[in-house]
Amino acid sequence: MDLSEKGVYCLIFENQACRLEIGGKGEFSFPAGFHIYVGSALGPGGLKRVTRHINLSRSKDRKPRWHVDYINLNPSFRLISAFCASTSAALECTLASRIGGDLVPGFGCTDCKCISHLFYRKKSPLPEITEAFEALKLSSFMLEL
Repeated sequence: MDLSEKGVYCLIFENQACRLEIGGKGEFSFPAGFHIYVGSALGPGGLKRVTRHINLSRSKDRKPRWHVDYINLNPSFRLISAFCASTSAALECTLASRIGGDLVPGFGCTDCKCISHLFYRKKSPLPEITEAFEALKLSSFMLEL
């Protein structure tokens, strides 16, 4: 797949319990387990945005730009995989609602009417994420880190 294509993606983090300051949004509590972030790559660069997240998770020495950057840069969180699908349709909110469940209110959704784009699971959500993409008729691929 060409990462310059536009699309939608999910970042999967495994984390320890912690409290984090997320920019101007304030402090959030994160239980130990897995967090799923749903993002859009419809802008310039397309799915190359995912490589930015991967590089950020490895360097840990950059300034955060988006909400997800705060957790990506925190040592309590480890980015374990990313699911990507090529699409020119605005499906970020649809995918987020498909994943649903336990969520972090107000996280990653400042430009839409969703409650959240960050979701919590006690156990690995990898099979569930694959099913969410398939339900939307999106052919996804997973980048393991």
